[in-house]
Amino acid sequence: MNGSQMADEGRDFDRVAHWEKVYSTKQTTEVSWFEAEPTTSLDLIDRFVPQGGRIIDVGGGASFLVDRLVAKGTWEVTVLDIASSAIEHARKRLAENAGKVHWLCDDITESTRLAKYDIWHDRAVFHFLTNTEDRQAYLSRLNESIVLGGYFFVATFAPDGPEKCSGLPVCRYSVDQIENVLGRGFKLVSNAKFGHMTPT
Repeated sequence: MNGSQMADEGRDFDRVAHWEKVYSTKQTTEVSWFEAEPTTSLDLIDRFVPQGGRIIDVGGGASFLVDRLVAKGTWEVTVLDIASSAIEHARKRLAENAGKVHWLCDDITESTRLAKYDIWHDRAVFHFLTNTEDRQAYLSRLNESIVLGGYFFVATFAPDGPEKCSGLPVCRYSVDQIENVLGRGFKLVSNAKFGHMTPT
């Protein structure tokens, strides 16, 4: 399925249970989206908002991005993930620094606890939203939460990328398709293709 063929997938499975199982049965370093160093994300953040501010990492879970942002000391960081086990991995890793982070165990399409953010960072969530209702709910929360002049950093599978990830179907997007989905409220400032090397 690609961005121009986004037929709705039914929500006949339990998303929370799926992702809890993933993070309960695999080590952080074993999931296919693992990055020891979130270099691309950090480069974008430093390029566009070098002074720091408020950032939410949607689907951040056990990612190491939160560690690097907390270490900088200039960011008010929120990490949102649907799986409590993913958040727990990161909290344990950060130890005493975990208290410096706002942790939200929520489904982003349903969350009512969002604040205002200078950066909305999503490296691996949006392409899992194969249902129109879910995409619209996500975009509504994005538009409500990002400040005027803020940045939306999103990574999705490209049209020539995998059709599934973690056993689930995904939507694949070109840059033009992402722009169309976002609408006139956003202006493209940068894009790039990135080849991710999985742990396997």
